[in-house]
Amino acid sequence: MPILHRAAPAHILLVEDDPGDELMAREAFEDDALDSELHVARDGEQALDFLYRRGDFADAPRPDFILLDLNLPRVDGRQVLRQIKNDATVASIPVVVLTTSAAVEDLLACYDTHANAYITKPQGYEEFIGVVRRINEFWLDTVRLPNEEAE
Repeated sequence: MPILHRAAPAHILLVEDDPGDELMAREAFEDDALDSELHVARDGEQALDFLYRRGDFADAPRPDFILLDLNLPRVDGRQVLRQIKNDATVASIPVVVLTTSAAVEDLLACYDTHANAYITKPQGYEEFIGVVRRINEFWLDTVRLPNEEAE
């Protein structure tokens, strides 16, 4: 049973350079009954441009939460996470790290940098879709997000 009912679609920023993982994430969000709009940044620089509404992303909405891969071109996901969590203007946006890395060092470093969750990507298609659906359900149907309080 949902705790909140949204007046507008939730905006999710997926930061993912792998086209296959992007496609699976899109499918999971499209199949989900929750009202959301998925935005994609294909590297860390695009993610920061989206967050700060620069260049091609001047009209970007503030994301309700971010799904962040760690191993990204141009600006690494670890750097993106540090930037987000060290900037009071965007630090309240939940960041869920969704990565292939199962390294304990990455897990600890992300939580030390205040990631809201750390999930190692499952290898199989069905498992990946299931994980993304559960993330979506939790962050959009269970928890209260900072953007909702501003509305």
